[in-house]
Amino acid sequence: MRHLSYLGMLAFCLLGTLPLELYLKVGVYRRWRRLGLSVLCVAPLFLAWDLYAIAQDHWQFDPSQVLAVRLPGGLPLEEAAFFLVVPLAAVMTLEAVRRVRGWPVGDER
Repeated sequence: MRHLSYLGMLAFCLLGTLPLELYLKVGVYRRWRRLGLSVLCVAPLFLAWDLYAIAQDHWQFDPSQVLAVRLPGGLPLEEAAFFLVVPLAAVMTLEAVRRVRGWPVGDER
């Protein structure tokens, strides 16, 4: 079961922010293009940084805590998913705070 540790953490992040969409109706999933643009601005940079760090042996991933699926460059599948899940959770949290506080931002002004 330990090999599911990283995947479990990602699932926890997704499940933990899901109520924000369901109950507060923040609309992040409804505006998937906007979310995609937000994530695509940063994910490639962090993926490149990760690949560089792996290649330079600056860090590595414990094989007992990740799935055996590796992407090019030795990047675990979960690490690539991290750069989608964590920004999604951050955007969800920001949108929930905006919703509760009534803060207009961007195209809603």
